[in-house]
Amino acid sequence: MTTYVLIPGAASDSWYWHLLTAELRARGHDVVAPDLPCEDDSAGLSEYADVVVDAIGDRTDLVVVAVSFGGFTAPLVCVRVPVELLVLVTAMVPTPGEPPGDWFANTGWVRDERDERDDDVDVFLDGVSPELAAEATRRVRRQSETPSTEPWPLHAWPDVPTRFLLCRDDRFFPAEFMRRVVRKRLGIAPDEIDGGHAVALSHPGQLADRLEAYRTALPRSPQA
Repeated sequence: MTTYVLIPGAASDSWYWHLLTAELRARGHDVVAPDLPCEDDSAGLSEYADVVVDAIGDRTDLVVVAVSFGGFTAPLVCVRVPVELLVLVTAMVPTPGEPPGDWFANTGWVRDERDERDDDVDVFLDGVSPELAAEATRRVRRQSETPSTEPWPLHAWPDVPTRFLLCRDDRFFPAEFMRRVVRKRLGIAPDEIDGGHAVALSHPGQLADRLEAYRTALPRSPQA
């Protein structure tokens, strides 16, 4: 049985993944979606990874999926437990030694001036139903600045098959911006899906389809 390990973004929790979790479990998979200690000022990226690894326990056949700020934590998990596949969904892609707080300037991210009049929540949740958007807004957590100030500790990207799925309608990480970042930092062409930054809330079925397609395309080890 495959276990999907779902890592949330900043100021978020496992509820963000609840619709995708249902989709994946309906297809016969296990799902681990831990809440990261984002409100804890003593917790940095290593502690975030600790929480994920502890939640995984002795599970195997792991597919790690990360969204947004979760892109800084997911590779740390991949060097600590055997992972079959890493999927970044409209996620930040770090480079060695880079603090998350420097990522925006280093990548040349610029907020679309059309969005400057909108609340951040509107930008993040564009395309999400009003009911889900209201619940997501209610669930926003305080995000400590601690992990944003720490250099990303890996010296290289983990030796794990990696896929990147950008969201064509993402107003926070626009598609053209992410195409450039992914090609430069991962050396691969990203795949694309309809939806905005919160694609797991707006298009959970389509996202599950893409994750399953990635999983089934993995080469299988010959049976002993």
